[in-house]
Amino acid sequence: MSIDLSLVLGGLLVGFVVGLTGMGGGALMTPMLIFFFRVDPLMAVSSDVVASLFMKPAGAFVHLRRKTVNLKLVGWLCLGSVPAAFSGVILLRVLPFGESLNEILKIILGVALLMASAGLVVRAVLGMIQRNTALGEGAVKPTRPDVVVKPVPTVILGAVAGLLVGMTSVGAGSVIIVVLLLMYPGLKASQLVGTDLVQAVPLVAAASLGHLLYGDFSLGLTVSLLIGAIPGAFFGARVSSRAPGGIIRRILAILLLASGLKLIGVPTEWVFGVTIAALVVGPLLWVLIRNRYTAKKREERGARSTAAKPQAPPGIGTAADDPPHPTEGTR
Repeated sequence: MSIDLSLVLGGLLVGFVVGLTGMGGGALMTPMLIFFFRVDPLMAVSSDVVASLFMKPAGAFVHLRRKTVNLKLVGWLCLGSVPAAFSGVILLRVLPFGESLNEILKIILGVALLMASAGLVVRAVLGMIQRNTALGEGAVKPTRPDVVVKPVPTVILGAVAGLLVGMTSVGAGSVIIVVLLLMYPGLKASQLVGTDLVQAVPLVAAASLGHLLYGDFSLGLTVSLLIGAIPGAFFGARVSSRAPGGIIRRILAILLLASGLKLIGVPTEWVFGVTIAALVVGPLLWVLIRNRYTAKKREERGARSTAAKPQAPPGIGTAADDPPHPTEGTR
């Protein structure tokens, strides 16, 4: 086993971004391995999944100690995600892909990255609505609100995300947290992240076992990534409170969009054009949505303050409303 310094640096960068933004590492690590290090897609997915198994528990433990985890949700999610994650690896092997396995895997991974990119945008918009902040970011007091769990949709969500993770290593943090926002709007941000991190541990463990048995795992590749990713995630988390995480997520959404389009086979010139358009049009659309939402909230506050203003009883007015005394005009 040999340690690759360039992979260590790549893992450090990805780990730092994961710690800074809280997004799933699979959406960044796997494309980096494929595009920059020319690793075969199956080996990239297998090694990234196993590396994630060593990165997830630390964050999950922190949220368990802070009691920002909805354990009922975790249980129902894992009921679907754990068997689906293991099955996703087996599915890659039993389907008749043959020599075209890597090409098929690139397309599946590309679709998953496009979903992750859309998920970042949706998460930002929902965050703006929930927190009433310009960038959809902001501190939320850790609480444990009462949430009515929907078992069947939650199990289905876990199964879909598990299948994605097993086949592409993408989905644990990029897909689940966005759908949870839509399904359970009463969850606070801290509990969303905590629930997602805790359920990801058994999910990734099942996917890791599948890739160790049936995938194309590389020990040297995984260890090199972990040497950089673990301290990177630690330092990223340390500076996350002072860094513009919301803006960084917008940039990552565009990078994931470009990576996803490239993986599904879109010509380079079209990928370049779409990326430029997203860079130009995206901020304008965001400002438009933000301004419309801010104006609507301002109107609602104005209406509430008007309704709450005490009304004078009939026949009683203010001094300004009283008619002038007959002699006042002759003085």
